[in-house]
Amino acid sequence: MSYFRRQVSPIDPKTPIDYKNIELLKKFMTERGKILPRRITGLTCKQQRDLTKAIKRARILAMLCCPLSIKKAD
Repeated sequence: MSYFRRQVSPIDPKTPIDYKNIELLKKFMTERGKILPRRITGLTCKQQRDLTKAIKRARILAMLCCPLSIKKAD
């Protein structure tokens, strides 16, 4: 008997992750623009790598914003 359930990937593993699909990419980012880790998204290793590449490519092409940093006021 297994104590851990196998986590099902939220995306079909056969569907390609495209940098032009902004709505899909935003589901795996925080509101500040950071990429969510695999343990939170539930993606496979290959999907997480492809997702990261697609998000970075979309950032370079200015389709997505870059992560924002909070500056503390002195």
